[in-house]
Amino acid sequence: MAFDGITICSLVAEFQNKIENGRIQKIAQPENDALMLTIKGNDGNKKLFISASASLPLLYFTEETKQNPMVAPNFCMLLRKHLSSARITKIYQPDFERIVVFELEHRNELGDLCSKKLIVEIMGKHSNIIFTDDQDVILDSIKHIPASVSSVREVLPGRNYFIPKTTEKINPLAVSKEEFFTQVYSKPLTVLKALYQTFTGLSPVAASEICTRANLEADRPTEALSDIEKEHLYRTFSLFMEDVQEGRFTPALYYEGKEPKEYAVFPYRQYADYREVVFSSISDALTSFYAEKECYTRIRQKSSDLRRVVTTALERNRKKLDLQEKQYRDTDKMDTFRIYGELLHTYGYEAQPEAKKLTCLNYYTNEEITIPLDETMTAMDNAKRYFDKYGKMKRTRQALDTLLVETRAEIEHLETVLTALDIAVREDDLSQIREELMESGYIRKRPADKKKVKIKSAPFHYRSSDGFDIYVGKNNLQNEEITFNLADGGDWWFHAKKIPGSHVVVKTKGQELPDGTFEEAARLAAFYSKAKGAGKVEIDYVKRKEVKKPGGSKPGFVVYYTNYSMTIEPDITGIELVSD
Repeated sequence: MAFDGITICSLVAEFQNKIENGRIQKIAQPENDALMLTIKGNDGNKKLFISASASLPLLYFTEETKQNPMVAPNFCMLLRKHLSSARITKIYQPDFERIVVFELEHRNELGDLCSKKLIVEIMGKHSNIIFTDDQDVILDSIKHIPASVSSVREVLPGRNYFIPKTTEKINPLAVSKEEFFTQVYSKPLTVLKALYQTFTGLSPVAASEICTRANLEADRPTEALSDIEKEHLYRTFSLFMEDVQEGRFTPALYYEGKEPKEYAVFPYRQYADYREVVFSSISDALTSFYAEKECYTRIRQKSSDLRRVVTTALERNRKKLDLQEKQYRDTDKMDTFRIYGELLHTYGYEAQPEAKKLTCLNYYTNEEITIPLDETMTAMDNAKRYFDKYGKMKRTRQALDTLLVETRAEIEHLETVLTALDIAVREDDLSQIREELMESGYIRKRPADKKKVKIKSAPFHYRSSDGFDIYVGKNNLQNEEITFNLADGGDWWFHAKKIPGSHVVVKTKGQELPDGTFEEAARLAAFYSKAKGAGKVEIDYVKRKEVKKPGGSKPGFVVYYTNYSMTIEPDITGIELVSD
């Protein structure tokens, strides 16, 4: 979800509850565009992190401690001069904008009571933290914006502070029914765009949620709505904004597998297919969301080198396979050359000197056949030439029979490594994949790599709704570990049919598995496969004792000759993750 007016409203409600009437005890500026305020609030000290970063502006309570510079920046020193021990008298969000205003009360050098404002604007690349007096005159800001940068508003000491109105949007908390109908339904736009382009602080995600709750397609034109649908949309919008105004917030994160996809200030129906985790406060939700999101981003960045090695090798092997298959098709002529040689041995005496062809009876088909000849050679020499071609092609085909199997196995192995890179969630997982690539010769071993280091990465551990332990390998080394070391012969083994993916093992503890556990294990096998984006995935499952590893095969490669199959959705919502 975007950091929109609804998120700001939720944060303001939390701040009012926790730190309104609290006192600022510490002020730090750990980054050029960020502040950390320590505030003694209603239930103890709170750390308020405020970032005006152009790429990721944020505002929430945190437990994290950030490293401060040796010398405090000027803006930080100014705030310390005026706001040390200042009391927060009021916190509010003006006109549902992405702005939070902290009204502050402090005593000056003479002991007189003074008022100031700290204004936080969360507006993407235009985000800022602005310090003003009680007459809204700017004393300073964390970012200075001169007229050469913005023709709309200067943000410089001595200038008057005002909220720029670049578009004529309406406060969604104060709109009447008549105004809603006039403003929304008069626009030649889709319902989605008409909503978020009409109202302040309403993001496309929030507008999409309103459409979902109203059971309307977001991309329908407003003029295509019937009177009943228009009335229903307004009613849904009103109820939605009533939840916001009344502060009925239940912050939640939405996960696709283990990866956080979105957050919301209360349950959003458009995320019904994701796994939902509810939090007690929006700050906790935001802290968790961005920390986990950063972890996944960092893992993807760190895996980029490995991914490049694998994709390069995969592309090279696919080109090799195309060439080998073409060569193999070319050897289809070898039997024709053998027959030519045999027939020339039989009928060569009929060939005229310097003849370019010989027509004779093919005793294999009882039909006439024309054999091309090199007129500079005798019939017997032509026969030898054809036998030589046949022998060369036969040897080529025999070699290709082996090479094709090896190249296809190499491609299959590399595709499983790519899938493992998609599944990796920790640096230890990447280390295990790197180890596999070194063992396979794709990455050169450095002297430091020759000393074996125990890697702590472990498979995913789930528990079925019936209480059975399910293990999912994150990569080929883990696949082999859980299949041939962790699993017993009587345990059940699952894998996406003919698709790169994880081995999934269910520990039966000597019991019969309920149908629900079979389905949950199959869903895990589908989700942790290359086909996780498909609607349905075919899953093979078999007793572990039926799974064999051919000698000399690549890590994770197994065979089985009897199995059951089911087709299932790659949805792991509701399956308990014990550990990873």
